[in-house]
Amino acid sequence: MKSPIILTALLSVSLLSCAKETPQVKHASHMDSSGKKIKNVQVVNEEDPVCHMKTAESIKDTAVYKNKTYGFCSVSCKGEFKKSPERYAQK
Repeated sequence: MKSPIILTALLSVSLLSCAKETPQVKHASHMDSSGKKIKNVQVVNEEDPVCHMKTAESIKDTAVYKNKTYGFCSVSCKGEFKKSPERYAQK
């Protein structure tokens, strides 16, 4: 009887720990205050490092980390990146 309970508890803990690793970004109804896309900026990423949305044609904001410029789909994602850039930066 104890084995199924212990197994269920261990499975629940492992699932919860995996769920915490996935970034939970809530985009605003409008992606930024200006609504304008940034053009002619050379970035190191093709998708937003936080939410993994493709940003090739729609960069809304940028941030520089370790001399590399990263493009983001929104101010929210840039804010999340700035909290812990080493988590999201390309190696």
